[in-house]
Amino acid sequence: MNRLERKVALVTGAARGIGAAIAQAFVAEGAFVIVSDIDEPGGRTTADSLGTAWLKLDVQEELGWIGAMARVLDSHGRLDVLVNNAGISGLEQGAAHDPEHAALADWQSVMRTNLDGVFLGCKHALRAMRRGTQAGSIINIASRSGRVGVPAAAAYAASKAAVVNHTRSVALYCAEQRLPVRCNAILPAAVLTPMWEPMLGQGAERVAQMAAMVADTPLRRFGEPSEVAALAVLLASDECLYMTGSELHVDGGLMAGSAAVPQR
Repeated sequence: MNRLERKVALVTGAARGIGAAIAQAFVAEGAFVIVSDIDEPGGRTTADSLGTAWLKLDVQEELGWIGAMARVLDSHGRLDVLVNNAGISGLEQGAAHDPEHAALADWQSVMRTNLDGVFLGCKHALRAMRRGTQAGSIINIASRSGRVGVPAAAAYAASKAAVVNHTRSVALYCAEQRLPVRCNAILPAAVLTPMWEPMLGQGAERVAQMAAMVADTPLRRFGEPSEVAALAVLLASDECLYMTGSELHVDGGLMAGSAAVPQR
């Protein structure tokens, strides 16, 4: 449909999961996409499969962002869309992340990726987008966990809550500066991606946990990464130029409340 034709987009954390789905959807809609990640083999595989560019980027490092923006501007002359998708749960290595036992270093590691990475991405994307002639769009991938407490993943929940509020700050700053850049947040939940793997058990325990998660979701199923990507396409396009500072939930109705069991 070419809804993103001639747009230049950088997607972080795009080696797999939601990031890869967003990159795929953007390419399908005519965008030139730069796939970025710290996972070089996975990122290169995704980029090659989509026939698009690859860029290794550690979102925690400001020099990495400066280099990434320089490469994008040298190659394309502008940046139209940034998707700040890279994130970690903090549970990948099995460390405790509850409020009582989380180590400061583990807390800070989550914050550096999930929050500092978004801050740096917004900062340097804004500077790059000043060079463009099209309306810019920054899309921050937050989470339902930024709206509710998560006892076993306190750093993750706190970081995603901060991402939502930083999205508002960026949106208001752009409006104040008369900079034609919109900034919005997507809050997925119950979307089955590789990030869930460290949080789930094995065998029968895993099946039981997944069944409980589905039962808690009003739509009674997991979401697909492609469904998050579809919303990212809308936000990246010129179809919602009056939308900025918004948070959009893709959660099967979780934040709406509870639904009655469907009648048979």
